[in-house]
Amino acid sequence: MGRKLVASNKKARHDYFIDETFEAGLVLTGTEIKSIRKGRVNLKESYAKVDHGEVFVYSMNISPYEQGNIYNVDPMRERKLLLNRREIAKIERALSQDGYTLIPLGMYLNEKGYAKLDIGLARGKKLYDKRHDIAKRDADRKIDRVMKSRNR
Repeated sequence: MGRKLVASNKKARHDYFIDETFEAGLVLTGTEIKSIRKGRVNLKESYAKVDHGEVFVYSMNISPYEQGNIYNVDPMRERKLLLNRREIAKIERALSQDGYTLIPLGMYLNEKGYAKLDIGLARGKKLYDKRHDIAKRDADRKIDRVMKSRNR
């Protein structure tokens, strides 16, 4: 499949349990898509909300395009996400429950050249959950190392 990863939010999977993911299109200007193609996107500290039946992403930084001059827009502006009505309703129901939030997980360009954003319904992790994940990852690494040395 022709997916070119532009940006990922690694901290999201560390800080949250991701229950469900959605693929959303973005409403962008011409200079924004040129910056995205150059990989000048930052998803850290970004989040999404549902407002009046539409989903918007906030605090997503798309750096201004160098040759964009007067056509550049505010890099931190809110951007509309394109989702189906059923998906928006499902997200809205989940967000009405306590503890759920909507966060961007990654941005990529599909085979047609369109920018897509993976968003996830997430629940926050406690400190002990993060410690458990780190311990599990370390144990898996140790097992892999031992198996690799035995296979030599």
